Amino acid sequence: MQPVAFHSFSGIQLEFQMLPASPRCKEERAAVKIYSTENRSAAWLTLLCVLLLLGAIDGDAPLRAIGNGVAKSKYAHWRFYGGGADNLRYSSLDEINRSNVHQLALAWEFDTGDSFPDSEMQCNPLIVHDTLFASTPKLRIIALNAATGKLIWSFDPNPGKKLSHTQRNRGLCYWEQGKDRRLFFVADHYLYAVDAWTGSPLSSFGQSGRIDLRDGLQREPQQISIPGTSPGVVYKDLLIMGSVVSEELPSAPGDIRAFDVRTGRLRWSFHTIPHPGEFGYETWPKEAWKYSGGANSWGGASLDMQRGLVFLSTGSAAFDFYGGNRHGDTLFANCILALKAETGERVWHFQTVKHDVWDRDLPAAPSLVTLNRDGHSIDAVAQVTKSGHVFVLERATGAPLFPIENRRVPPSDVEGELLAETQPFPLKPPPFARQTFSEDLVTERTPAAHANVLQRLRQVRSSGQCTPPSLQGTVVFPGFDGGGEWGGGSFDPDTGVFYVNSNEMAWILRLVPRPFSRDKATSRELHLRHCAGCHREDLLGSPPTFPSLKEAGQNLPENEISTIIRSGRGRMPEFAWVGDEVIAAIAHYLKSGDGDVVLDPPQHPPAFHVGYTMDGYNKFLDPDGYPAMKPPWGTLSAIDLNRGEIKWSIPFGEYPELVKAGMGNTGSENYGGSVVTAGGLLFIGATNMDRKFRAFDKENGKLLWQTTLPAAGNATPAVYEVGGRQFVVIAAGGGKWGNPSGGSYRAFALPR
Repeated sequence: MQPVAFHSFSGIQLEFQMLPASPRCKEERAAVKIYSTENRSAAWLTLLCVLLLLGAIDGDAPLRAIGNGVAKSKYAHWRFYGGGADNLRYSSLDEINRSNVHQLALAWEFDTGDSFPDSEMQCNPLIVHDTLFASTPKLRIIALNAATGKLIWSFDPNPGKKLSHTQRNRGLCYWEQGKDRRLFFVADHYLYAVDAWTGSPLSSFGQSGRIDLRDGLQREPQQISIPGTSPGVVYKDLLIMGSVVSEELPSAPGDIRAFDVRTGRLRWSFHTIPHPGEFGYETWPKEAWKYSGGANSWGGASLDMQRGLVFLSTGSAAFDFYGGNRHGDTLFANCILALKAETGERVWHFQTVKHDVWDRDLPAAPSLVTLNRDGHSIDAVAQVTKSGHVFVLERATGAPLFPIENRRVPPSDVEGELLAETQPFPLKPPPFARQTFSEDLVTERTPAAHANVLQRLRQVRSSGQCTPPSLQGTVVFPGFDGGGEWGGGSFDPDTGVFYVNSNEMAWILRLVPRPFSRDKATSRELHLRHCAGCHREDLLGSPPTFPSLKEAGQNLPENEISTIIRSGRGRMPEFAWVGDEVIAAIAHYLKSGDGDVVLDPPQHPPAFHVGYTMDGYNKFLDPDGYPAMKPPWGTLSAIDLNRGEIKWSIPFGEYPELVKAGMGNTGSENYGGSVVTAGGLLFIGATNMDRKFRAFDKENGKLLWQTTLPAAGNATPAVYEVGGRQFVVIAAGGGKWGNPSGGSYRAFALPR
């Protein structure tokens, strides 16, 4: 029984719930619960009024209309990350619509006070019982009055600690039974449960309100890192979730796990790196489950309540860019998964990339959509990808609803690598991002930029999707952070149209040998082995996400560098597993430049050794720091999933300084999702450079309203109603790729 509508007044809480069809009634029907904390007679009077409104004294009579129609009321609330368990990012509220959105104004603002240089805030808030729940840049959890933005309570998982490194949280999970109301979120390695009434940790959950996510993975907890960004989903009394793990070896396995919402006890696990006897075991080297890692679900989960199925998508296996030690297709990396929510049993899977060496993680949870085929409704799954495709699969079986072609792809010429011979490519819908960075796409922003980029492009390989990583350098396009990203897509159930924002940025992936010695190693070799993949051989990194280690060596004391290496920071996992001597040697090298310190490194299994690393995360930019290809550099597209056709696509985002120079409508990098509404609107922030929050006409992509935020809205908005007034709220956190950081929530509404 799924709650769909709540109203509170005079100490009485009125809860509408939708019941599934029954043998006596083939249509959905409503149940009504009345909670009264003050006056029982008032509660009975309220119940009588409700029955009169419904005109349905018969408990099995179908619910037909309240206000604008309760047939859509399950989309009138925002109790889940992404709006609902089906992850559609859709709202049936229509008070704000095409005709009046130009009047939208700031209703309230709440400044968390937690921003700091390079901090980010990507949370999609929950709104339950007129209360807004969200996180801050320092991962405090806050409860606000959803009508006014006034703080009710806050909970700090790191009391007394000074935090100055980037942490990401994209949302929370909520569960209730009667008066027991709980919020779940992840900070560092811990899953917390707090009382939604007070913000206090629940002592009945784990140890003092938290459990350590590193436990129970058959690895040494101190040698693995398991934070979390996107929340899971609650089914009955189970919290089902994935995790973030290191993209290097050793790495934690990406097990999908279900925890008891009351106690925190592990109820089931699904091994994304199969154990002996499990389906898919033969797609890995023998005993890979003991040492390999990754194949984790970091983008969230979706839930089909009626079928009792949970849907997740997974990322690549570790190490991301070379798989000489993991020959095989590596199930269940890069998969769309359908599991029984009660037990974790596999129902079906679909692998979008076999033996991934391009970091083609599936970046967002699948969207559970219903399509129209020849007048018939088909329940389906829509999955966006970083390559700019949408896979559309039948929900119960995983069968493709549009043709998918298994194309032969080039082999690798890197020693030890063995790539898959074919990869799946959807033929419909067409890609929503360009697929190959060819010479005809080289920037023409200036003649000098064109000449520079063309020369560099001719020095690397750029042949489209699945061009193998190389020592020469391979262009990955539309990039490690595009086309579709963790914001996912929003779906309009009335029209079957799916909306996706996309990045179009080229990156250069270049492999370099990784030194390895069983006997001796110098401090510089240890840096090359463990650090150069992100921070480059020359220590310069790709700031700000992958900072320069030269600057760290100049600005930080050696003991602080050791602490960061040992404990991790931001995207960087813990490296405690390498041992104190190795940490000290690397810290000494970074501080002094002395790379000749020789020591005996700790001995690890041979399978941990990967023969190649990469020379850093290198965007392909022109000499002035703009993308190397012709615009658009970011897009917003509407895709008709009934037909498998792109309905419209527009450039999304701008560079203010280029606009002043007469070059507008370029598009820009964008992070965060959209929300589509019954009012004919598509709300989205996301754009990094211009910090705009926009409303588009969902029918044609016409811009209808915009405002400038104090920091980029790199988050998905939430749409909700309190006291008969519709609001749209977004986190203005910024901080992505060196852009200004912020820490405020801004809610907009029509003037009273």
